Amino acid sequence: MTHPSGKMAQGVHRSTLAGDAAVLGIAVVWGASYPVTKSALALAPVLVLIFYRFVATACVMGIAARRELVTTPWGNILRGSMLGAILAAIFIAEIAGLALTSATNAALIISLCTLFTPFLDYGLSRRLPPVTVVVGAVVACIGVSFLVGGLADWTLGDGLILLAAVLRAVMVVSTKRLMSARSLSSVALTAVQAATVGAVALVALAVTQDIGALAVRADASFWGSVAFLSLFCTIAAFYVQNAAVRRTSPTRVGFLMGTEPLFGFALAHLLLSEPVNGAAALGAVLIVAGTFTGLLADRGQVRCHKCP
Repeated sequence: MTHPSGKMAQGVHRSTLAGDAAVLGIAVVWGASYPVTKSALALAPVLVLIFYRFVATACVMGIAARRELVTTPWGNILRGSMLGAILAAIFIAEIAGLALTSATNAALIISLCTLFTPFLDYGLSRRLPPVTVVVGAVVACIGVSFLVGGLADWTLGDGLILLAAVLRAVMVVSTKRLMSARSLSSVALTAVQAATVGAVALVALAVTQDIGALAVRADASFWGSVAFLSLFCTIAAFYVQNAAVRRTSPTRVGFLMGTEPLFGFALAHLLLSEPVNGAAALGAVLIVAGTFTGLLADRGQVRCHKCP
């Protein structure tokens, strides 16, 4: 006869695996976002693309969470807006960087958030990361170095992507700390974040350019890109990430999202014909090894903390 605690443990394990699979699926989708965004940027400026992407997201998620948003405390809305401001900074840096570098480089450099996340997560808790987590992160970063071609070849665009990677780590850890004990659902949180990003993009556009830039003269491919980026890379992706961070550790989510550059690397080659060489292949292997080393280490820490 199976002990009830054993069934509960199996249920938690299956739930964890399902959550990991969902986050990994988002990593695939986000990997695809780099070549899609690169193509869309040929038809519209950075802030215009961000505005349409997140206004569409805010409309869909706002409708889905309309009843909750009307009754939720303003404190929760404020926390969601703070996270939205971080998200706006991430996307402005990331998409501006993507306009100045290759889709391959952007997808790879962003994975450095796997190094920043555990240090930030453990550091704010005044603890040192496990040695295996550090080793896994360093190995993954060495892999990124091989994929990019070395620090000497970095450009301004690469630097902006690096800034976005740092902000991604801040976003993951901040979501855990600000929202883990709050009643705001992942749907409502995503709606608040998206509305904040859209508002920031509109204000930035008004200050730096002209609102008339929103009148995009583009074919169906641009609007198809906006739809893909909104529905899959934003609505589905941030809903899953917000839910996953609340149920597991920021370090675990960070390492799973660290597989994103592999998919971005492969899809940039397939969709944009960006080149692949031996160093890039070695880098891909190192990223996989480093990512899953960090995952196994974090899993062990979670088990240890659950021990009586």
